[in-house]
Amino acid sequence: MADEGFKRKLTAIFSADVEGYSRLMGDDEEATVRTITAYREVLTTLIQQHNGTVIDSPGDNLLAEFVSVVDAVQCAVAVQKEIKARNDQLPGNKRMQFRIGINLGDVIQEDERIYGDGVNIAARLEGLAEPGGICISKTAFDQIESKLPYGYEFLGDKTVKNIAKPVGAYRVLMEPRVTVAGEPEKEKRSPVRRMPILVGAIAVFVLTVVVGIGYFFMRSTQPPIETASVEKMAFPLPYKPSIAVLPFVNMSGDSEQEYFSDGMTEDLITDLSKISGLFVIGRNSTFTYKGKPVKIRQVAEDLGVRYVLEGSVRKAENIVRINVQLIDATTGGHLWAERYDEQMDHIFSLQDKITQKIVEALAVKLTIDEKEAIPKKETDNLEAYLTFLKGWQHYRRFNPDAFSEAIPLFEKAIELDPNYWRAYAALAKIYLEVYQRSEWFRSMGLTRIEVFGRMAIYQNTAMKNPTPLAHEVSAEMHTERADFEAAIAEAERAVSLDSNDPDSHFAMGYALVFAGRHREAVNSFKRAMRLDPFYQDTFGYGLGMAYFFMSQFEKAANLCKRAFKSNPENANPLWFLPAAYAHLGRQREAEAAFSKLREMEPVYSYLMYLEYAFKFKDPADFKLLADGLHKAGMD
Repeated sequence: MADEGFKRKLTAIFSADVEGYSRLMGDDEEATVRTITAYREVLTTLIQQHNGTVIDSPGDNLLAEFVSVVDAVQCAVAVQKEIKARNDQLPGNKRMQFRIGINLGDVIQEDERIYGDGVNIAARLEGLAEPGGICISKTAFDQIESKLPYGYEFLGDKTVKNIAKPVGAYRVLMEPRVTVAGEPEKEKRSPVRRMPILVGAIAVFVLTVVVGIGYFFMRSTQPPIETASVEKMAFPLPYKPSIAVLPFVNMSGDSEQEYFSDGMTEDLITDLSKISGLFVIGRNSTFTYKGKPVKIRQVAEDLGVRYVLEGSVRKAENIVRINVQLIDATTGGHLWAERYDEQMDHIFSLQDKITQKIVEALAVKLTIDEKEAIPKKETDNLEAYLTFLKGWQHYRRFNPDAFSEAIPLFEKAIELDPNYWRAYAALAKIYLEVYQRSEWFRSMGLTRIEVFGRMAIYQNTAMKNPTPLAHEVSAEMHTERADFEAAIAEAERAVSLDSNDPDSHFAMGYALVFAGRHREAVNSFKRAMRLDPFYQDTFGYGLGMAYFFMSQFEKAANLCKRAFKSNPENANPLWFLPAAYAHLGRQREAEAAFSKLREMEPVYSYLMYLEYAFKFKDPADFKLLADGLHKAGMD
């Protein structure tokens, strides 16, 4: 036999190439190479996320295989939507469009290569696809006809090069539809499978009722969802599935239960943010919409995300009801919606269910570590968990009075579960924030030495089984001690455990800026701000610091001014704003800003405080800041 020694198998073949590649290379070779390199990375990532394998990628071609046709088609749709979003950011003559062909066929496998008519048909279907489109074979269509929410247009039986028999071809319509347009008579379903008109009408009615009941109740009376415009988004869409989780609405009729609905939201954000295949917006930004009549389109365009999750929580005695739905803001389609009624004792498994459903709906492939990490909870003690959530609600108010209310609740959570490591880290975080603000520990009736001691005790305990929060706190503590290498190492651990955590990226930027690695710090601060774009008072201040030490004083002044405006109770930006103004020669503004600093932080000697509080690896950084403050009026 000609194929003796080779392995045959049935597989889904995915073939893609660039439309007009030669023209693009002729116009601008270097730019084309850069673009296709970036786009090939996008394709590879999405293929892996959809359980596929890249077989070969010569030139402008890419060949992959999938065990499932469903995975292959979902991947193709994701690819074309992602490429379109990226192309929308480019001039018309620089845009690169792919054609994709998919076939289910028999192939010969030799090592990691595949050959045969199955591959050839996929390549020919690719040539039948429109630029930015997808064309699939009849064999592939038969596997997905009723399994995916797309429409399909029959293109006829096509005679293709080097294939003996005509190939049935379908165009994939990448929007939620149920009809198959242009299907020939011979392709229509048999009478056995065809649904009578009356039965079909009843089925449609029943489906409508079911969907209506399952549709998120609080939006049931609202008009259809307006689709978000990629062109109007404040930020380019990430190449990974991007999601914003809106604060769950407390439907309990009891404002005292607000801590629970907020806590459920935050824990869901935390669980999702640990998944490397997702891009997740931080809670500080999504919680700005809390209690406001906001449109999905607005959220997506404000935050630069494709998907929005919203929900409601009703807690009554030992029963909790959660309604949740996942929406594709670019289409207005509902990817998934569910209602859960569970006993409170099952709240941890319920959180796992919701996370898994979102992962499945977005076709995200989890790593082995992520599969193991999602079911792991920080405590199995329900009372300790609820006590922690109450404390966390106070912590999020972020002032000394709120901290004083949070501390005993975190301590109570530890009494209930001595191995609740996140509670130790939360206490260490509170005392770190207090330690950095002299007016805060004085208002709490503490000395700096007392604050440092408590911070160290809780942090040491938290590091026995460190969470991302514990590593983040550790990074900032090492920065305070001028141990910059240790600080950077701890920040790296925090980011590796939770790549979507903006606070971890801030901790990295904070360590880098004091270590004198200002350009790297800019990247970390920008990453934090992209993940949490509305959190300007902290992240904007950090980025302003980095630009200050790069002598980009205009940028530094604008960012620090904006940061202080967003939170007038945070004096940190005022250490850099007057210095930036002074270096720009804007003396009146410099003096006014320093006067405001004096008002908010009346210390005995600003130079002594500066030397104590700001420890730089490079003495030139300290001199640049001190010189600016002297010009602004510092004695």
